[in-house]
Amino acid sequence: MCCVPITKCRRGLGSFPIDFSFVSFCLRLHKQQPIVMWIFGYGSLIWKVDFPYKTKEIGYIKGYVRRFWQASIDHRGTPEKPGRVATLVPSEDPEARVWGVAYEIPADEVEATLSHLDFRERCGYERRSVAFHPQDERRPPHRLTIYVGTEDNPYFTGPTSEEELAAVVVEARGMAGPNTEYIYNLAEAVRTTMPHVKESHLFILEEAVRKRELQAKVAS
Repeated sequence: MCCVPITKCRRGLGSFPIDFSFVSFCLRLHKQQPIVMWIFGYGSLIWKVDFPYKTKEIGYIKGYVRRFWQASIDHRGTPEKPGRVATLVPSEDPEARVWGVAYEIPADEVEATLSHLDFRERCGYERRSVAFHPQDERRPPHRLTIYVGTEDNPYFTGPTSEEELAAVVVEARGMAGPNTEYIYNLAEAVRTTMPHVKESHLFILEEAVRKRELQAKVAS
């Protein structure tokens, strides 16, 4: 790719004239470069992909932890009874890892996919670019886009115990289905596709939700 700073191009730079035919070639080459974009799935995108992609790979990002501290008033809950879904929270440990699935988006689908995801993640999430580390260590790290429910967004609930979360989850349901389904599907997807991942928060929450559901059935 051309690295000539176009804003500095002029007839001469000291005693060294600029070759404008070369600059023109570089510009044409730049326009021909394919757009490469990857999206990181760490919640429902691990098991429910609703956009086209070229390829996918398992791996992780560093410096975050997965937490169910984001309220959902549409997909897995309602404004009256919000559910809980995953977000990424910065970790004090820069080596902390969140495992998930990276999806490469076809160049001609990038704009439509971002528009779709921006709408899907409209309740408190914003895009960030981070380094992704493929599980296959023969593959080098690369940049990708994540959607994060930031701590200053109105749907961020803050630190919540697994028991407190479970009490909310068993009661919540949104347009995408019951909140329990979200937890169960995510836990099973991580367990199946990333069996080496030992993520206590997710699996403790899953167990707490199952226990509460069982108690509710017995009580009824």
